[in-house]
Amino acid sequence: MPLIRPFAALRPRPEHAAEIAAPPYDVLDSDEARQRAADKPLSFLHVSKAEIDLPPGTDPHDPAVYQRARENFQRLIEQGVLLREAQPCYYVYRLRMGEHEQTGLVAVGSVAAYDANRIRKHEFTRPDKEDDRVRHILALRAQTGPVLLAYRAQADIDRALAQATEADPLYRVEADGVVHTLWRIDDPTAIDALTRRFDALDALYIADGHHRSAAASRVARQIDGDPEHPSRYFLVVAFPHDQMRILDYNRVVRDLNGLDETAFLAAVAERFAVEPAAAAVRPETPGTFGMYLGGRWYRLRIRPEHVPGDDPVAALDVSLLQDHLLGPVLGIQDPRKDPRIDFVGGIRGLAELERRVDRGGMAVAFSLHPTRMEQLMAVADAGRVMPPKSTWFEPKLADGLINHLID
Repeated sequence: MPLIRPFAALRPRPEHAAEIAAPPYDVLDSDEARQRAADKPLSFLHVSKAEIDLPPGTDPHDPAVYQRARENFQRLIEQGVLLREAQPCYYVYRLRMGEHEQTGLVAVGSVAAYDANRIRKHEFTRPDKEDDRVRHILALRAQTGPVLLAYRAQADIDRALAQATEADPLYRVEADGVVHTLWRIDDPTAIDALTRRFDALDALYIADGHHRSAAASRVARQIDGDPEHPSRYFLVVAFPHDQMRILDYNRVVRDLNGLDETAFLAAVAERFAVEPAAAAVRPETPGTFGMYLGGRWYRLRIRPEHVPGDDPVAALDVSLLQDHLLGPVLGIQDPRKDPRIDFVGGIRGLAELERRVDRGGMAVAFSLHPTRMEQLMAVADAGRVMPPKSTWFEPKLADGLINHLID
């Protein structure tokens, strides 16, 4: 069974692609999605966040939401807004955000490979979020949110994808400052070559989409069929690891755990070198942190004796901050559950950290050096799990531009 394979995608007609494209289902809440989709009947938010078409306050997990999602999805198909390819194809997906560009392959990945850890995970999943995606997939009989994967960069794959982009694209859509461009690969020889090249890889790595992947595995177990049934594969976009961009994922904490600023700084200095900074600190090297406290910035450097050399999880900057400051000094033992801590994606900038502290809701903020792709892959290869909120990938894939039917 190959690691990936081509598929007959369900996708927008080119003239409707810009109207269809929507942010990923999990980056907007219901109110934001309702506002974004207002007066936009073709927006895929009517499928991915169908509660927006029900009375405000409707529980997003109400059975009526999944039924409305199916109705909205079927309407797009019946109106000819979405069409299905006549034959299995691969697609090349290029994301461009400012100066950053990454080019990957759209395919369906093997659920069996996921179950065997050849498509490797690095996060825990929550059952309630898995349940939501299972219900959505089963209602639509389709996967509509691609899983973001990475592979160790291979020059021959890069060349093959670059060659495909010499043709005219299926569509080019700009949304929220990101340009999404897709090309189709329908030549059987090129398809076979890509299938073989990917199958030669040791592994693929889930970057974003752990709940969608886990849900696809659960759906495959629920649907009868042979190993080649469409439900035995799930929608993915795989990019070379050296093109992917992880932004910082920063922390803000509500109080100083009963300490005043002087005592807090003294406690931090036991494990970090602390120096005042003249401006906002965006850490440029691992082991360095910015801290915003009392209206001023500090630069923190973890003392070398506290950096483990042989543990891929403990050596992460998010772990160093948790294990040597957030836990022992601020008393945050479980950042997944503690209401005193919140997380701020790097896309919001350091000014957002200052704002959260200056307005009085938070006492202290920390800026971190971004996790590196090599670190993520090392954790996954070791069969380990990263701490919560370790990675913030930008740019993000769009929902609605490519879909995988499982019937």
